[in-house]
Amino acid sequence: MKKYAIILAAGKGTRMKSDLPKVAHEVLYKPMICHIVDELRKMDIDETIVVVGYQSEAVKAILDDQVTFVYQNEQLGTGHAVMQAADLLKDREGTTLVLNGDAPLIRHETLEALMDYHEQGHYQGTIVTAHCPLSQPFGRIIRQGQRVEKIVEFKDASEEIRQISEMNAGEYCFDNQALFEALSHLTNDNAQHEYYLTDVVGIMNDHGQSVGGYVIDDFNEVGGINDRVALSEATAILKQRINRQHLLNGVNIIDLNNTYISSDVEIGEGTTIEPGCILKGKTVIGKHCYIGGYCELTDTIVKDHVEIKFSVISDSIIESGTDIGPYARLRNHCHILENVHIGNFVEMKKATFGKGSKSAHLTYIGDATVGEGVNIGCGTITVNYDGKNKSQTIIKDHAFIGCNTNLVAPVTVEENAFVAAGSTIVDTVPENAMGIARARQVNKEGYAKVLEKKRNKK
Repeated sequence: MKKYAIILAAGKGTRMKSDLPKVAHEVLYKPMICHIVDELRKMDIDETIVVVGYQSEAVKAILDDQVTFVYQNEQLGTGHAVMQAADLLKDREGTTLVLNGDAPLIRHETLEALMDYHEQGHYQGTIVTAHCPLSQPFGRIIRQGQRVEKIVEFKDASEEIRQISEMNAGEYCFDNQALFEALSHLTNDNAQHEYYLTDVVGIMNDHGQSVGGYVIDDFNEVGGINDRVALSEATAILKQRINRQHLLNGVNIIDLNNTYISSDVEIGEGTTIEPGCILKGKTVIGKHCYIGGYCELTDTIVKDHVEIKFSVISDSIIESGTDIGPYARLRNHCHILENVHIGNFVEMKKATFGKGSKSAHLTYIGDATVGEGVNIGCGTITVNYDGKNKSQTIIKDHAFIGCNTNLVAPVTVEENAFVAAGSTIVDTVPENAMGIARARQVNKEGYAKVLEKKRNKK
């Protein structure tokens, strides 16, 4: 049986007070619609169709080519949005999920359970429902036993119907052909003059088809985000969910409320995460690592037994046994090999740093390849930019770079070479040689007194 999904993502989201389309707003560092697409990918959905409208190009830009886009040029209701997928799906056999693009907390486990319930009950349509406080302005579920007869939108509901606690959660599962057949009979005869997807329930019942209601316990999982308050609340819920799962997996998170880990991050058992950390993107952290307070890691691979303190790292690989920080900055595809020491206020960019090498403090290493067993002294700079082009610095195995050295790229320091402190190196330093590039010291005897007299005259 083929499985399809339609995500409704055409709305503007006026209450977000933003130029972005609603579904592009981030929940824990990821656009909310991406959370939904990623959950669907865990289910082997055959085709995911995203209905776009307002700022469609912005929505397309954050999704890849593994989804199909259709356009809803006028926002005339949820039923009208699903109709836009008719040309792609109406003649296909299978089961179709219809999901809201502003409900990023949905889990694939819930969707799989929904589809199982739908298929085992031999329903043509199944609605996700939840029991909510009566003050909530959601559509009410009208049942006859296990079957759902219709959904009455809150604005169209009588006071009696508003006393029903079972409400429409806005997520659906349909027999695909039955869905589009019912949509062909849809009208906009309601208070909002919109084509409600919920009216499909009544149409199916009128045609002798069966509609079920799948009740879930946690409405937060399917509740839509309409403003920045709800956006913040969703972030808090997802943060707690992710952090708790890492705890169950053997990660030591010191403060659940002050640690932010995005949904794609992987962390090995025995690793400690101190408060204030932000772990984003495709970051992978190995076993028995220590990530000190207020580190920010983005799309970074950290192998086992690594210690990082008060540092910001992105798009980089850190091999085992390395310690970094405090206050280091690594970016743009650095590769730090085993047992390296990178100390405080060291910045690296697009650099490979060899096994056992050290850069203890106050150093910039950019566009560089550093070999094994190299020591780089305080204040060293690879001068990689001439105002137009970036050039490479190569420091080979077991070289020693003295403090306050400028290595003006392109330049090479060969194996076992020594660069004297305070040098500005513009040419190759040969193997086993010492490079010195500074003026010879001149002492002017008694001149300190002359300077003192000049200062006193001012």
